[in-house]
Amino acid sequence: MLSRVADNLYWMARYLERTENIARLVDVSAGLMLDLPQSLGPGWQPLVTITGNEDMYAERARDYSEKSVVKFIVADQKNPGSMLTSIARAREIARTVRDILPREVWEQINELYLYVDEHAADASAKRTRYGFLGRVTTCAQTLTGMFEGIFNEGDALSFLMLGRNIERADMTSRIVDVRAATMMSGASAAELRPFETVLWMSVLRSLSGYQMYRLKTRERVHGPGVVRFLLADDQFPRACVCCLRRIEEVLHHLPNSEPLLRRVGRMRRAVHHTRFESLEQGELHEFIDRLQVSLARTNDELARVYFVGHSAPLAAVTPILTYQHHNQRLTARKR
Repeated sequence: MLSRVADNLYWMARYLERTENIARLVDVSAGLMLDLPQSLGPGWQPLVTITGNEDMYAERARDYSEKSVVKFIVADQKNPGSMLTSIARAREIARTVRDILPREVWEQINELYLYVDEHAADASAKRTRYGFLGRVTTCAQTLTGMFEGIFNEGDALSFLMLGRNIERADMTSRIVDVRAATMMSGASAAELRPFETVLWMSVLRSLSGYQMYRLKTRERVHGPGVVRFLLADDQFPRACVCCLRRIEEVLHHLPNSEPLLRRVGRMRRAVHHTRFESLEQGELHEFIDRLQVSLARTNDELARVYFVGHSAPLAAVTPILTYQHHNQRLTARKR
């Protein structure tokens, strides 16, 4: 497989996964606002923090109102991490690799892009938000099923799975980090304690993990249990350890993957053996920070080994910066 094609498939998977993640995150956050007293709600600012665009948002908005935040992370074409930008990039990539995509996959991506492009404003209105986000999530999950169900096993599927699982691990760690900070520290932590179960349930639902958590743990929803489940469970598909294990399984079938396997293996073992129940919020934040840096460096190492034209530094690069860099390369290719 050409390295350019592998690069495109990897990023297409990341953009599609991000589209689904944003849809679910906005939907669950809107529901959480209705479950909590207005004076205690976490507000909409955490969504900007989770997506890693605080500086850009601060330059372009005056407050963290519902309408402003939802528009920014769903429909803002200048935001490299928005839903509309993500699905547009995924569609552009799919167009360039149509010769190796099943026809049904291209049609589904194109249909999803056209729907989001036409109806993105529906996310800002409470009356139409649920239907819009639900359809986006369903379409994205349909694509995941298509990749697993009608794609030939081989290099193409391998790079799709690498992109999907790196994006999943990153988003899971971001959600846990930001939501844990809200509930484990700060002046509002004591006031939110009576609503602790509702808040942690929302974290699970942001990743479609509530029922799987209950089936796996057979215990009430509580902070340390949720953190361990979402970071260290080996069977829940969106848990960080499960994503890292699947990345390792793919890398075993690719050439020149030994350095990557060592890096991913170290991450997986570090998460698996950490006693999250004993970590304070600051310690948890530092741990997740290191995990996110390792994921960003894994992204860069993948590019160095398998892709072409990638020059992002091997440093503490946030995934949003890697998205911006990839957008610049796509623009350069068009020229």
